[in-house]
Amino acid sequence: MPGTATAPVLRVDGLDVRLTRDGETVHAVRGVDLTVERGEVVGLVGGSGSGKSILGLSVMGLLPASARPVVSGSVDLAGTDMIGAPDAARRAARRQHVGAVFQDPMTSLDPTMTIGRQLGEVTRDRAHALSLLEDVGIPRAADRLKAYPHQLSGGLRQRVMIALAVARRPSLILADEPTTALDVTVQAQILDLLLTLREDIGCSIVFVTHDLGVAAQVCDRIAVMQQGRVVESAAVDEVFGNPTHAYTKNLLRSRIDLRTPRDRPLAAMPVTPPAPDGPPAGSPAAEDDVAVGADGVLDLASGAPTPGLPAVWPPVVLRDGAAVTVRDVHRVFRSGPPWRRRELPALRGVDLEVRAGEAVALVGESGCGKSTLLRVVAGLETTTSGEVVVAAGAAPQMVFQDAGASLTPWLRVGTMLDERLQAHVTGMSRAERSDRVLDALRTVGLPPETARARGDQLSGGQRQRVALARAVIVPPTVLLCDEPTSALDVSLAATVLNLIGRLRRELGMSVLFVTHDLAAARIVADRVAVMREGRIVEVGATDDVCERPQHEYTRTLLGAIPGPQHRRDRVATPTGATA
Repeated sequence: MPGTATAPVLRVDGLDVRLTRDGETVHAVRGVDLTVERGEVVGLVGGSGSGKSILGLSVMGLLPASARPVVSGSVDLAGTDMIGAPDAARRAARRQHVGAVFQDPMTSLDPTMTIGRQLGEVTRDRAHALSLLEDVGIPRAADRLKAYPHQLSGGLRQRVMIALAVARRPSLILADEPTTALDVTVQAQILDLLLTLREDIGCSIVFVTHDLGVAAQVCDRIAVMQQGRVVESAAVDEVFGNPTHAYTKNLLRSRIDLRTPRDRPLAAMPVTPPAPDGPPAGSPAAEDDVAVGADGVLDLASGAPTPGLPAVWPPVVLRDGAAVTVRDVHRVFRSGPPWRRRELPALRGVDLEVRAGEAVALVGESGCGKSTLLRVVAGLETTTSGEVVVAAGAAPQMVFQDAGASLTPWLRVGTMLDERLQAHVTGMSRAERSDRVLDALRTVGLPPETARARGDQLSGGQRQRVALARAVIVPPTVLLCDEPTSALDVSLAATVLNLIGRLRRELGMSVLFVTHDLAAARIVADRVAVMREGRIVEVGATDDVCERPQHEYTRTLLGAIPGPQHRRDRVATPTGATA
């Protein structure tokens, strides 16, 4: 419990980190002080590139050697210097004191080993491994022990990572976006599990997140990071109720919820990253194309429209006919040899129609069939039975959840977009294609020099916009979006949602939008379809579903949206806790 010991589990003093990649030096962390008391939950929030994850890697002594880190300051983890101690001492400290949950579970789990074997390396006990999977809300846990990571959904993989992290009951859990891929109901289970563990054994939690609702729900204290610095640190109620720094205020204003107006573009801060070691984005010294206040941060409270977007969205005109018709579609996945064949029904008699020009959101928990339905419409999966009809025109194009993984890593952006034109547009010269590529980049708000970059040289928000540019450079009949904002901070998410809204209106596309974020679904969609266990259990106009849900499961989803309303009663944070 908080306050049961005097020595903090983590103390960071004057941490400064510079990394070098491709000949460029990035000042990733700039003089950060942070103290985490025993039993305390501290949230690190901020935009993409603010230094949250690099700070977390520094705490664990896991800065990548390939980036040639130059580090000053100190990181004391339960008595071990994680900057200057020998490798063996740091490994021992990680093994004894830290449980880590990284943002992308697929890069952390061994693809050649079953889940049971990976858990067994930590627990040495099948019953304990099974209990851990059940604790983190994995259905049919005994079957999952036999599965490989690629056979699980993104949400299930993340829950396996959390089970691995808590297996040894560590002193500190460092959770880097642990609920990014999870639907709201499972997210609530995971948050509750982490808090229960904190209360049971007194562990501390450093919770890295871009979701301010999650931070409000679980954290005792919040440290807000911008361009490598902690610009504000205070108790969670103080940060949300009376923020003092303009950047914190703008983060809060960028957040969307079920009360956000739907008839106008969302507030969003500039998303163009600064030069590697230049002034922070939005500062008076940075040459941004937006007006900034004297404090160096875009003032979202002024009511001015987001640059390049109207103050109010023009109404969407739905056209006659259907863009997508799904009739009684079943999809069953089969695995194993013929004598021991297992069947997993992913879609069970789905019916859905998307009108020409309409946007429909598919919401539901992980594994309910949302992404499978999207892939069936895209032609990436076949149906076991039933029919999918897509209106004549350019084929549906899909924007995946992980934009980085969907971009060919060795190709430059301009080449990837040019390949789409060569495949689908005849009679264009190389110069005409080049102009079209630059036009597509401008359409999604990227500068021309982006064409010369590779995916790994771009930020998460930039990669997502490149994926959108590739999808619409040949305007499709239907744009299919699979969780395109789940890994983005609040301002980048707002920017991408605004972009989808603008492209839909300009190009006349229909949109089928998969998300576990009901607030995002409400912003994007004219109608919402709620899925559970492979079936659509409720479909209706967006406001009707969000404000007057008819199905009990829909009410459960709405009730599980994270925020301060779900905060537990806490023992007071230890006095003297500072950052």
